[in-house]
Amino acid sequence: MPETLDQSERTFERIIGNSPALESVLDQAEQVAPTDSTVLIEGETGTGKELIAHAIHKASRRYGRPFIKVNCAAIPLDLLESELFGHEKGAFTGAIAQKIGRFEMADKGTLFLDEVGDIPPALQPKLLRVLQEQEFERLGSGRTHTVDVRLVAATNRNLVKMVARGQFRSDLYYRLNVFPVLLPALRERREDIPALVTHFVKLFSRRMGKHVDSILPETMAAFQWYSWPGNIRELQNMVERAVIVSRDGVLSNPLHKKQTEPMLSSFHRTRAFPSLMPLEDSYRTLIVETLEQAGWVVGGPHGAAAKLGLKRTTLLAKMKRLGILRPISQEGADVFGMVQEDI
Repeated sequence: MPETLDQSERTFERIIGNSPALESVLDQAEQVAPTDSTVLIEGETGTGKELIAHAIHKASRRYGRPFIKVNCAAIPLDLLESELFGHEKGAFTGAIAQKIGRFEMADKGTLFLDEVGDIPPALQPKLLRVLQEQEFERLGSGRTHTVDVRLVAATNRNLVKMVARGQFRSDLYYRLNVFPVLLPALRERREDIPALVTHFVKLFSRRMGKHVDSILPETMAAFQWYSWPGNIRELQNMVERAVIVSRDGVLSNPLHKKQTEPMLSSFHRTRAFPSLMPLEDSYRTLIVETLEQAGWVVGGPHGAAAKLGLKRTTLLAKMKRLGILRPISQEGADVFGMVQEDI
């Protein structure tokens, strides 16, 4: 059964984060999900492309039908055609039985082609045909099969440059690029890191039967300031490592000192963080301490927003939501509305 609007909204709410960059992606996904249009999800490795693809499927009218995944980069090139379209017995050496391809398996549902940029040029015309005509032939057969498949593709490669170099067909690119969705790197949505850390800590603590309910603010700061070249996948693995070695309910810092020391060198404080705090409170402390180090300047290249990787307006909204006020000045004025923005 297709999801109701409320169910669709809950599907996207399960994706963690509320940064403007992520909210923009979820708005686009929610708009395209009820249609049958082809979606091309672009983004660096580890940004959650498969998660977005699955959410689009779950919010579509095809929910309840198959969601079939193919990692085009993980299948040998000489087997990829058979994997996608199937083959008949005897079609090639080793084809001892008939095989149903992923397009047939996804009939009436959604096919997710991950790393679509790795599809070899010789196979691209057949993919273009099935996208345009919804028909194909299995290897070793002249019989045409018709399918009803919604395609969601993903890539971490620059397809426009590949087209310019002749490595990817331009007509296939335009057919895939009906509705593009660009996922931000984790370093572009740093404000989501505390929520992601909290989620993964709870997940791995439950799986391992460990009790981890506190985090050093300096550990959260290290997570916040690290560049995360591997994006969410790297963060997830780091948190899992931290939970494994944690003791006494406190999350350990899994990052090497050399990875975060240059970034945190400007973050030394005249007074220390509290020794422990609940996971949910650590982000508030991080914001307050960053504001203090920035002299309560919110905007500008040296302001707290830039240090935290946030937009000025986003930081102001979070300060309001968390009740963060600048200490009363010597003149006795309430300075929340007087926070220096330096714009």
